[in-house]
Amino acid sequence: MTLSTPPLPLTMAKHGSASGSGIEAGAPIIQVENLSKIYGSGFQALKEVNLTIRRGEIFALLGPNGAGKTTLISVICGLVNATAGNVRVDGFDNVSAYREARERIGLVPQELTNEAFTTVWDTVSFSRGLFGKPSDPTHIENVLRALTLWEKRDNRLLELSGGMKRRVLIAKALSHQPQVLFLDEPTAGVDVELRREMWEVVRGLRDQGVTIILTTHYIEEAEEMADRIGVIRRGELVLVENKATLMQQLGRKELTLHLDTPLDGVPPALAGHDLVLAEEGHALVYTYDVTRQDEGTGIAGLLADLEATGIRVKDLHTRQSSLEEIFVNLVRESA
Repeated sequence: MTLSTPPLPLTMAKHGSASGSGIEAGAPIIQVENLSKIYGSGFQALKEVNLTIRRGEIFALLGPNGAGKTTLISVICGLVNATAGNVRVDGFDNVSAYREARERIGLVPQELTNEAFTTVWDTVSFSRGLFGKPSDPTHIENVLRALTLWEKRDNRLLELSGGMKRRVLIAKALSHQPQVLFLDEPTAGVDVELRREMWEVVRGLRDQGVTIILTTHYIEEAEEMADRIGVIRRGELVLVENKATLMQQLGRKELTLHLDTPLDGVPPALAGHDLVLAEEGHALVYTYDVTRQDEGTGIAGLLADLEATGIRVKDLHTRQSSLEEIFVNLVRESA
């Protein structure tokens, strides 16, 4: 699939901003302040969440089931009332200026809730009308073409595959030309090939000015696409960081030393280096924290001690922790 022929037009509506920020890239477009949600049962789904989403970024919200991801999206979109705190979308309060805030948002829900007997064209056009937008067949056509739905425009939704139905949900969310697109588990239940095609669609939207916020269970999805990542656990945001910074600051590296001669065990002289014997004695694995700049990585001392013990190293390589490992560690530490 490609987005280059034909291109998707700029889907961000030409709204003015209540805060006067215009459409400056990187400026805040969503601001969440001290947001809490307590349900009637007493369950607290969100706990004083503070979050700023920048215009034009892809922001990935990660967290285990029940962490509060969908609740947070629902409150921002005005579908669920907050117990405390406030949300502004492009400067508009999503309660006192609900209409202005909501028309700037496109929401792609997790569930497939399309009307089975409606055609693709009709359901997307109808969604545009729900926001009081005048008919714009050219825009609807461009959206359908960009999502490779144009050839299916006259098909009823019950005739489509699951992946095509999910694209229809995105088309409906883009029908009124929102500035912000929320994707709640956008690739849940689709195969790997379609998932990568969906990633391409999302990148194309971001490149044309749409701010993307997605929740996902797929760590590789966030690692592949996101500019920034937030981790939510039990209703609390435990971390919000640029992806590159997160990988650099929280990641750990492994140094694997491949040996000329296999060992039966780690020599006592090297016990202070926290080494693990691997590959049936043919390798030593040393894990170090790249953030400990004051103490250094300890690699120089390790290599010196190896030489002193007469252990010869024929090759070595390093491996950076994946985002999945970082995420698991963060959730474990905040439990």
